[in-house]
Amino acid sequence: MKQHSFFLFILFWTASLPKIFAQSPDPVDYVNPLVGTLSKYELSTGNTYPAIARPWGMNFWTPQTGNMGDGWIYTYTADKIKGFKQTHQPSPWNNDYGQFSLMPITGQPVFDQDARASWFSHKAEIAKPYYYSVFLADHDITTEFSPSQRAVVFNFTFPKTDSAYVVIDAFDKGSFIKVIPEENKIIGYNTRNSGGTPENFKNYFIIEFDRPMDSHFVVNNGNINSDGLEVTADHAGAIIGFKGLKKGQQITARVASSFISFEQASLNLNEVREKSLEEVANEGRQQWNEVLGRIRIKDQDIDRLRTFYSCLYRSTLFPRDLSEIDAEGNRVHYSPYNGEVLPGEMFTDTGFWDTFRSLFPLLNLLYPSMNDRMQEGLVNAYKESGFLPEWASPGHRASMIGNNSASVVADAYLTGRKGYDPMVLWEAVQWGANNVHPKNTSTGRYGHELYNKLGYIPADAGISQNAARTLEYAYNDWCIYQFGKALGRPDAETSIYAKRALNYKNLYDPSTKLMRGKNKNGSFIANFDPSAWSDEFTEGNSWHWSFCVFHDPQGLVDLMGGNAAFTGMLDTVFLVPSLEGMKSRGMIHEMREMQIMNMGQYAHGNQPIQHMPYLYNYSGAPWKAQYWVREIMDKLYSAAPDGYCGDEDNGQTSAWYVFSAMGFYPVAPGSGEYVLGSPLFDEVTLQLENEKKIVISASNQSKENVYVDQLRVNGKNYTHNFLRIADLYKGAKLNFRMSAQPNLSRGTASENKPYSFSDELREKK
Repeated sequence: MKQHSFFLFILFWTASLPKIFAQSPDPVDYVNPLVGTLSKYELSTGNTYPAIARPWGMNFWTPQTGNMGDGWIYTYTADKIKGFKQTHQPSPWNNDYGQFSLMPITGQPVFDQDARASWFSHKAEIAKPYYYSVFLADHDITTEFSPSQRAVVFNFTFPKTDSAYVVIDAFDKGSFIKVIPEENKIIGYNTRNSGGTPENFKNYFIIEFDRPMDSHFVVNNGNINSDGLEVTADHAGAIIGFKGLKKGQQITARVASSFISFEQASLNLNEVREKSLEEVANEGRQQWNEVLGRIRIKDQDIDRLRTFYSCLYRSTLFPRDLSEIDAEGNRVHYSPYNGEVLPGEMFTDTGFWDTFRSLFPLLNLLYPSMNDRMQEGLVNAYKESGFLPEWASPGHRASMIGNNSASVVADAYLTGRKGYDPMVLWEAVQWGANNVHPKNTSTGRYGHELYNKLGYIPADAGISQNAARTLEYAYNDWCIYQFGKALGRPDAETSIYAKRALNYKNLYDPSTKLMRGKNKNGSFIANFDPSAWSDEFTEGNSWHWSFCVFHDPQGLVDLMGGNAAFTGMLDTVFLVPSLEGMKSRGMIHEMREMQIMNMGQYAHGNQPIQHMPYLYNYSGAPWKAQYWVREIMDKLYSAAPDGYCGDEDNGQTSAWYVFSAMGFYPVAPGSGEYVLGSPLFDEVTLQLENEKKIVISASNQSKENVYVDQLRVNGKNYTHNFLRIADLYKGAKLNFRMSAQPNLSRGTASENKPYSFSDELREKK
């Protein structure tokens, strides 16, 4: 009820605002950028910040409540704002780069982040994807801003005062500021980063004010100086003063940055140089509505609409476009891999360990031309560094495991991506499968020698997360095999990957029916506890990882003893108490998040198990998938500040919801199929880029009616538990009839189960 009332309040409030907010409610009006901000180090309900940006924008802007360098930039429980920050942070765990802030103040010219901070209230805050406004109570100032792709317009509305200031903080770890009073301008750069950057990394920025400066100061490591015009220091800054302001008088600042040069920053400023904040906000609103409007929903539940579009917004922020447009109109980029300025595309700030699962499949479905560009960016990343990234921010980062660039590349090509050289990526995935980055074990394949020799990475070889790596490499090998086949590569190149795709079987322990670490001599590790968050697995336990056989669930069904046994193991995940395993290691937030959700060992707040409920479709019990998918959507997601049950992770957890709410999910990217779940809305229309439409209706829809009684596709009864993506691309009408009781006969025959590699191999024999 509170969420519903809040939404009506926002609609009423925005109706009285300037025409940037006209024509409500459009898809963007349902978005709450504050979802996931009620987070902290110990417990994530998203670990997000309000990213005020354009879709896939180079620069994001956000209010800053945390200290300089704190990965938790903005937290919902904070009382004070310390600045308005340009950010490129994909996650608090990876932190930021390319950052600086502006902060308007009154009174004395102060620079210290705590001294300049102001109390604020969410009641006097408006956060839209394209616009942000807040009242800074201690300074009696309203700050508004709206960004373009690489620039932003600020309006500062001051009280009557002779002591108005704007603080520019270039942050520490190496920065430069220069004040140019005759041009009402400030330029600067910052070098602060959290890794993944070449030695020459800088973020160059330019700020132009619409009013002459009455005073100016530079700041050298906290020391305010009224005499100088520029400073290079560990921590540089500037303060600009204005006098004689009348009550309600606005000062406008137009800001842009570049990873290339000051000259390029000035070119980037042209995006907003002749535009008002209202014009930029209207453009942003239109762009967000175009992106979010690829999915149109008819439903009476406002809270669900808010949750859905808030998730779709998060699904279209990353990976960010790192390219810039030069003076000749050419797309160029600063390479985060070799430090050179080079032609063409570059995207960054995503971890494939997370986003291969549903974020990139969502791009292929709804925004394929954008993923065409991203694939070209991967071609460039390989050329510039010798490896495809696994976690880029902005360059290679030592984070997570796996070789899931293979999935991102294969699924893109297999779903028809074009406009880039796939043979370069074929070379890249083969190289990455048999090498590891010399400075970064998260890139390429750490332990590939043992994996290729033994068929698994041993638990006693000094390589952490060995079982998890083995399982991911097996799926990655299958992706490479499928990619090679689609390219028409000879068996001499592809057959080894088909063989290795079955390596997951080497860790299966028939005595427990679970995946278990194995030693070099072939013996399983002793003292096995499937609930223990142990060193063999990544941020999870055997219950989470045993089902990470995306490409071959049928092979797993066979290992576990058939449909009934497999279904029983899936059931057990939800039955083993969540408290089990909590003392197996030092507490990390993923453990706590699973524990408090009270869904047994099911840990939706982390990626490895997110696909698991859909696996019931492979063992003749699709109604159980329908039940659990709806239970997860209803219980674990909302449009509130605590709207996630763990890290949002660059759109992956959001894309899970987007797909699931539509009624299907990509269990095995690269398979060409989506697996059925339980549609959430009365009607959903997907507008595809090829001008075809997918219309999904669900009659008899309600919170209780979670089971699929019947599905008709293009008017014909449809009993399969999957949809072929190629068929959907042609346009389709899906008519679900929902029920409060499971249909125990629909979709139970073996021919109705989705793709598995074991079935493909059987068909070849």
